[in-house]
Amino acid sequence: MPVVDWPLDQLVEYRPPLTREPDFPAFWAEARAELAAVPVSGEAERVAYPCEAVAVYTLRYAGWAGQPVTAWYLLPAPFLRAGPRLPAVVVYHGYSASRGTVSDHLHWVMQGYAVLAVDTRGHTGDTPDCSTPAGGQYIGQMTRGVLDPRGYYYRAVFLEALRAVQWLRQQPEVDPGRIVATGLSQGGGVALAVAALDGSLAAALPDVPFLCHFRRAVDAHFDGPYREIIEYLKRRPEHFERVYRTLSYFDVMNLAPLVRCPVLCSVALLDTVCPPSTVYAAFNHLGGPREMRVYPYSGHEGGGSLQTEEKIRFLKALL
Repeated sequence: MPVVDWPLDQLVEYRPPLTREPDFPAFWAEARAELAAVPVSGEAERVAYPCEAVAVYTLRYAGWAGQPVTAWYLLPAPFLRAGPRLPAVVVYHGYSASRGTVSDHLHWVMQGYAVLAVDTRGHTGDTPDCSTPAGGQYIGQMTRGVLDPRGYYYRAVFLEALRAVQWLRQQPEVDPGRIVATGLSQGGGVALAVAALDGSLAAALPDVPFLCHFRRAVDAHFDGPYREIIEYLKRRPEHFERVYRTLSYFDVMNLAPLVRCPVLCSVALLDTVCPPSTVYAAFNHLGGPREMRVYPYSGHEGGGSLQTEEKIRFLKALL
């Protein structure tokens, strides 16, 4: 079996020590309280779409510090006439991507789910990053504000992703007990972070998740955004310990024990962006029931449509 990391029998046993700082719980309690100080609000505008099976809305909701975040909100059209409250899927996207097109999410609508596909601030969608963190950064978002955990880029990202679930839970057509989170790469890491911070998701479905076990990720990667950390530290080696201290608060491996909902994860053994050992580092620390789907001959694209069908089957049995 080809690998770019370790053999599979070694990966499945990999459970490195957590790298949490002593104030890790207090840090995230403070962050959630800060988010709670901003009322849950948003405006959904109906958009014309040629497929009559789906009702399409552009949503703009208030994220961290009130910054607007853009998302697709999709409903099975028959529900607009009658029906029970819907299960829902929140979709987070990969690094440098966006909420995508409506057609990217129709497979969930076909299953009878409401869908909330969320932009991440500062990527290629319609949501800007209006923050002004102190200090410089290397190209991209990985080192934006990295010298201070309270000003680090992913603090806002995780909180705005959490707010998406909170907004969805308030919608009268959605069953608040049947909301799941999913995403590929960065979206997979964000889905797990939200499952940890929210505490009441029905399930999380991360694919080849990013943002896991930063120390190992930087050492083992070949391609992708982890390179930004290397390039930053190459120029500012005096900040080595400070950078990794900040990253520890956002390491999904450190958040994983807080995830108690069922998790269906996927890993690709030829992934040179999110090394398989980093995926297993988070997976093996999860606090609830978990399943892994392994794609031995796939790179960072993961299982693609095969994994989509795995997720559909998983949720059909669960929900």
